[in-house]
Amino acid sequence: MELRDLGRTGLRVSAIGFGAWGIGGLVPGASYGATDDAVSRAALARAFARGIVFFDTAPAYGDGHSESLLGEFLSGLPAGEADRAVVATKAGQVRFADPTDFSPAAIRASVEGSLRRLRRPAIDLLQLHNPTPDLLASRPEIVACLVDLRRAGHIRAWGISTKTPAEALRCLREFDAPVVQANYNLIDHRAADGGLFDEARARGAGVIARTPLAFGFLTGTVAPDAAFPEGDHRRLWPRERLQSWSRAAREFVGDIAAREGQTLAQIALRFCVSRPEVSTAIPGILTPAEADANATAGMAGPLAAADLARIERDYRASPFA
Repeated sequence: MELRDLGRTGLRVSAIGFGAWGIGGLVPGASYGATDDAVSRAALARAFARGIVFFDTAPAYGDGHSESLLGEFLSGLPAGEADRAVVATKAGQVRFADPTDFSPAAIRASVEGSLRRLRRPAIDLLQLHNPTPDLLASRPEIVACLVDLRRAGHIRAWGISTKTPAEALRCLREFDAPVVQANYNLIDHRAADGGLFDEARARGAGVIARTPLAFGFLTGTVAPDAAFPEGDHRRLWPRERLQSWSRAAREFVGDIAAREGQTLAQIALRFCVSRPEVSTAIPGILTPAEADANATAGMAGPLAAADLARIERDYRASPFA
């Protein structure tokens, strides 16, 4: 697995990471439904064995359950092995059902809870969980708290997870965030079009590509008429979106997948990491098989320049643009 610099933080992360929202389990309307902890533990173990060493979690994922599972797994590794892992979590949203709280007191309390669940002496990367740039601009004590936590050794680096690439760009320009997390995938090129990648490259900032498989729709395995289980947030989506997104991967990269002998999901992941500005892409992983497939994509390297150019042309001509 290729390792990449997470911007100027000094952290080295796997090009493909482990998105740990799903293993948090059932949270009505804010999850992917019920999970089996034994399968989740096996997925974590398989991912780590295949070279996936970056794990992105949050207190809100399963109301702390995702962090607890990850902490249990890492603490059970042989001495020194857990040091290979780079763990990112978040602050500001303890439970999806509760209001956000980005006050320094709440951030510090969240860090204490995360450290306890993760069983780590320090958090490698602490990200604010989707605050608005306007909030951060009006309350400079929020970013100052992150800087203080790093100086005190409670976290090794900080960043900001954002709702949109445009907000991520503002976080780079206005707060000089060392790391930002934003959406980027085959059917969402806003990070490239809006200047986020250019700004990150100029500043030496890390970019975490969220939703590289567009909530599973770029795997090619979600049917247009798919019925999602209770608690799956995709049950709330408009039917037109489900239908157009379910066809997207085959339309964009079906020919490349056939030629390369890889799945649609693997080509979609390779598209994301073809951008050198992307430090890591974090698909959600629920099973050992998904960990294997995603790791294989990370080891295959970037797509050919001609393929990337053709994808770009198709995107420009599509409704997604």
